[in-house]
Amino acid sequence: MTNLQNVAPSCLACGSKDSQLWAVAHDIEYATTTDSFAYRQCKVCDVLFIDPVPADRLSEIYPSNYYSYAAPGGSPVHAIKNRLDRRFFRGLLAQLTAPGLRVLDVGGGAGWELLALRESDSRVQATQVVDLDPGAQALAQANGHGYFCGRIEDFETEERFDLVVLLNLIEHVQDPEQVMRKVRSLLAPGGLVLVKTPNWDALDARLFRQDSWAGLHCPRHWVLFTKRSFAMLARRSGLKIRAASYTQGAPFWTASVLAWLAARGVVHISRERPVFYHPLFGPLAALFAGLDFLRRPFAKTSQMFFVLQDSVE
Repeated sequence: MTNLQNVAPSCLACGSKDSQLWAVAHDIEYATTTDSFAYRQCKVCDVLFIDPVPADRLSEIYPSNYYSYAAPGGSPVHAIKNRLDRRFFRGLLAQLTAPGLRVLDVGGGAGWELLALRESDSRVQATQVVDLDPGAQALAQANGHGYFCGRIEDFETEERFDLVVLLNLIEHVQDPEQVMRKVRSLLAPGGLVLVKTPNWDALDARLFRQDSWAGLHCPRHWVLFTKRSFAMLARRSGLKIRAASYTQGAPFWTASVLAWLAARGVVHISRERPVFYHPLFGPLAALFAGLDFLRRPFAKTSQMFFVLQDSVE
């Protein structure tokens, strides 16, 4: 539900109360609630943030059929993604010089990405997941990972990690600076942080701004960045950007288009069969991935990668 009390909300990234309404959105993907949520643009740090923050509704807005709870699929699109991921991971791990590598995945579920990292470099010897899902613990441990069920802010360990991975995680948290400061504290000397997060300054965000653009993932994405605003967050957190790049945002394009069609009665989306399980999702995702790969050299696409390191190094 949108804020009806005329109280200026605080930006989740920088705390400023100087913001303007960007869009009003609802859950077009899982239909977990009929409530509407405002997304506001901070005039100080230029992030989008949700209002109100549904921090007390996690069990409601993350249903049991949520996409990240499922095992990876066996579709051709997923196979291509796996190959691209491994190539990317090999290049990233090659930048680390330690003979044995420890990797932490924040929000990693059952640890599927950690398996890909392990397969990409034989030096990966220890892997750790931090995630809120108790149902993922047994499978993560069966996959050979350590598992902490809880928030990264509450994770305590003497270990330090050569690589910390946050793939589509930072946009889900209420205090992104606290999370990034915690991540910095867990880095081994020379360690790197890999972040993947949506970019709201993109063509699909503008096209579907008034139609609950899927990059908002409403009401599960709470703060969204651009390259510039994420760089500001990194600096405040004691980190510096080593590399930044755009990547394809096919899931956002696809979910936005399917939800737009569903609103006009062309396709059917429901709580029982959310947008990610629609039979057209795979073919459309392949189409839009190709479109974004063609656009990427000259356009801002709706997903970003950042590689960060401690700013004192």
